[in-house]
Amino acid sequence: MLQKISLRSEADQLTEFWSQRVLAAGNGNLFKVAKGTGSTNWHSHDDQDETFLLLEGRLTVQLRDGDVDLAPGDLLVIPRGVEHCPRADGEARFLLVGPEITSTAAGGKPDWS
Repeated sequence: MLQKISLRSEADQLTEFWSQRVLAAGNGNLFKVAKGTGSTNWHSHDDQDETFLLLEGRLTVQLRDGDVDLAPGDLLVIPRGVEHCPRADGEARFLLVGPEITSTAAGGKPDWS
């Protein structure tokens, strides 16, 4: 049976920052809701692109050659192999879309989270 998913409700249930919850799968991709505050560690994914769709808050994706600031409704695709470090000065909630495998198990998750 098909069911709609409330991204807001799913994000509300996350208990750790920079944690992810898989909500759905389709066409070989996982759709994961996440929330963050502070910064992750610098990391890259050598075998996949990483797609961010910002739902709430502000998110800055730090890149070695400059930062990209995201507002709600903004979409950013980080190409495979590009080192990046997401940072949220307040709480940010976002949807991640990517293949059913994750090359960087912790996804740059900081030790404190």
